[in-house]
Amino acid sequence: MLQDHIIKRRAQLRETLGKELLVFDGAMGSQLHIKGIRPGERPEDANIDHAEWIVDIHSEYLESGANCILTNTLGANRYHLEDSSYSVKEVIDAAISNAHKAIEIEKARCNRLGIHRNTYMFYNIGPIGQLLQPMGTLSFDEAYSLFKDQVLIAKDQADAVLIETMSDTLEIKAAILAIKENSDLPIFASMTFDENQRTLTGASPLTAVTILEGLGVDCLGVNCSLGPKELEPIVMEILSIATIPVIVEPNAGLPVYANNQTTYNVSMEEFAKYIKRFVDAGVSCFGGCCGTTPEYIRQCLSLIEDRTVARRSVRKKTRVASGIDCVTLGEKTIVCGERLNPTGKKKLKEALLAQRIDAVLQEGLSQVKAGAHILDVNVGVPGIDEAVTMKKVVYALQEVLSVPLQIDSSSPLVLEQACRQYNGKPLINSVNGKVAVMDEVFPIVKKYGGVVIGLTLDEDGIPETTEKRIEIAKRIVDCAEKYGIDRSDIVIDCLCLTVSAQQDAADKTLEAITYMTREMGLCTVLGLSNISFGLPNRLLINQAYLLMALQAGLSMPIMNPLEKPLMDSIDAFEVLSGHDVASSVYVDKHAADQVHIAGSQHIAKTSIELEARIDDEDSSLTQIIVAGRKGAAVDRVRFELVKSDPMQIINEQIIPALGEVGNRYEKGTIFLPQLISSAETAKLAFVEINNEIAKSSTGPKRGPVVIATVEGDVHDIGKNIVKVVLESYGFDVVDLGKDVPVQRVVEAFKTYHPKLIGLSALMTTTVVYMDATIKALKKEGCDCPIMVGGAVLTADVARDVGADYYAKDAMESAAIATRIIPE
Repeated sequence: MLQDHIIKRRAQLRETLGKELLVFDGAMGSQLHIKGIRPGERPEDANIDHAEWIVDIHSEYLESGANCILTNTLGANRYHLEDSSYSVKEVIDAAISNAHKAIEIEKARCNRLGIHRNTYMFYNIGPIGQLLQPMGTLSFDEAYSLFKDQVLIAKDQADAVLIETMSDTLEIKAAILAIKENSDLPIFASMTFDENQRTLTGASPLTAVTILEGLGVDCLGVNCSLGPKELEPIVMEILSIATIPVIVEPNAGLPVYANNQTTYNVSMEEFAKYIKRFVDAGVSCFGGCCGTTPEYIRQCLSLIEDRTVARRSVRKKTRVASGIDCVTLGEKTIVCGERLNPTGKKKLKEALLAQRIDAVLQEGLSQVKAGAHILDVNVGVPGIDEAVTMKKVVYALQEVLSVPLQIDSSSPLVLEQACRQYNGKPLINSVNGKVAVMDEVFPIVKKYGGVVIGLTLDEDGIPETTEKRIEIAKRIVDCAEKYGIDRSDIVIDCLCLTVSAQQDAADKTLEAITYMTREMGLCTVLGLSNISFGLPNRLLINQAYLLMALQAGLSMPIMNPLEKPLMDSIDAFEVLSGHDVASSVYVDKHAADQVHIAGSQHIAKTSIELEARIDDEDSSLTQIIVAGRKGAAVDRVRFELVKSDPMQIINEQIIPALGEVGNRYEKGTIFLPQLISSAETAKLAFVEINNEIAKSSTGPKRGPVVIATVEGDVHDIGKNIVKVVLESYGFDVVDLGKDVPVQRVVEAFKTYHPKLIGLSALMTTTVVYMDATIKALKKEGCDCPIMVGGAVLTADVARDVGADYYAKDAMESAAIATRIIPE
């Protein structure tokens, strides 16, 4: 049960946040290193083994001017502590006790000096250390459980929680839900970005802000990542779009490894200069991450005279997101692809009933290729478990595509389950003016931070008049706001009726769209295809009505993006409406168009021809790998083996496909989820080909390559990604795991005679073990190249520890391995 003083402090914190500057502490690891923690010793164990150190470090930060301290629990979860001598509860209880002791010491110091200051203790949650599905093996529910364990221990002891150093939006969503569903803790949430201004899994600052604000955190921001100079554009972008308080905790630059010591290359004076700049721009909270010390915090405060948070004016916009891309409604025209809906689509119904998910993926891929910004997903077919199928389809689509999804179902259960596992801020289709429906759907929208479509119909059906549709829309907005849903998270569908049956209704819909846009300030959507039902040459009607609706203010048509004339009409409208500045998009897409008069057969493909795409058998193995369609890979390889030599398939299809994937990854047009999906698809193809080769001969083997996360380091996400990518290139990979002792790596060299050894380290304190491992290998006569990588490494550090190659990411590791070990 919460004690009164904790309830009071939480209320005080919420009241202070965004008004008075909150000052957080700096790095814990750097200070533990100074105190004498041994390389590879688990920082969380120090809460018990070296409790006095932890209390001292907290006290030093409080004395430097910080008024918010983080418990030493960044890795205090079951996964990280599986080899610890202590349980999760023992570690967390000790960490909280240490923080409380430091706060009491600080109170006593302030009392002696006649100073009053409020101090807050934040329970600190970090990443689990495993990739979530589909990139890894950890399920969303398992991640939620790991976070819930921590929350249940800390919920009645901490003032708030800071989730930080997160690089996966789905993982941070699991953490936020675990906190919200099991406590009343104020939530601060922080992501980490690379020099390309993306998280490890591909989220941009805009995407991260959109998701975190939707989930209802109290404060959001960025930590770790980079030095303050490199972080500045990310911070400024976040400040320009976030409507809630922002926290910033940069590193003290990049690590420099020399003489068995790791230091950082940004001085406290330079660090403080940038923090002052961030505070002046409107940051509500600041602190330090890797390499910072109490002196860094003290230096920052010496430059900040006014502790009042600078005012920012940011207007909320209607945005939806996947875990990678964010789409803003109400600016340019957004197209929602309608074709993942089995209504009237026999082949899609059959695919869903047979659970042929790859066929569904093919349909989704074709719509995105045609220009869809969002995909509607409806799996409502009689005879299937809609909730289970929806989760499967959403999961599969998010594995290969980066566009946001529109979860389309009349079942609240289906909406709830799909939104829970959805990576991003979903578009939820839909709610209407019926009280019972609103009471079922709005809690889901609020909990999972989605945008909801409101249909202008109620218990009396679809109104005939414009006025009645407006009245229903107002009722929907009023009810949503009572549930705490902002107006920006509501879009209205004014519903178009079949013009062949109700000709005057078409204009009523347009009038309603105009009112919603101009008078209510809401974004609008419209299912376009219904307007032409029952008429010949439906495309012509759809095209004309689309342009009328866009002129009326329509934000997003739900339509068939495979009908090129519709997409071309939107391109032209964007030019004429001024949204396509300098006609740049139009020129890029249509410069090569041929002007001619088209006959009716040129204008449209029939629905039968369009539907045939779902069973497209013309996809090459190269295309399947690039798209990451794992379900299609094996059958395609078997088809190719009938007519082609195995090595011909590898050299002419698989290797070029991986090259294309690598190029797209390097250019930033695809991100880690798509990279891993393509790599796993190629791996399946290689397995099938190797099985064929084994029937006739032993076949050439590529490798082996031995990889390991060095001793003392329990972080193996990066190493696991490298393994998947190397295996996709056909390398025989021997994975020694994480926290691998030096001698075990030496023994692996003697046992496997590898052509290449790869070592990974994430923690600055374990670089010394990378150095020791390389020295031991060379002492034993290691004659194969050694490649290193990891978040704390640079090319300079790699050279200093004696490595032959530095790989900044998984694709570069594959490029290095390919050069070293030719086929």
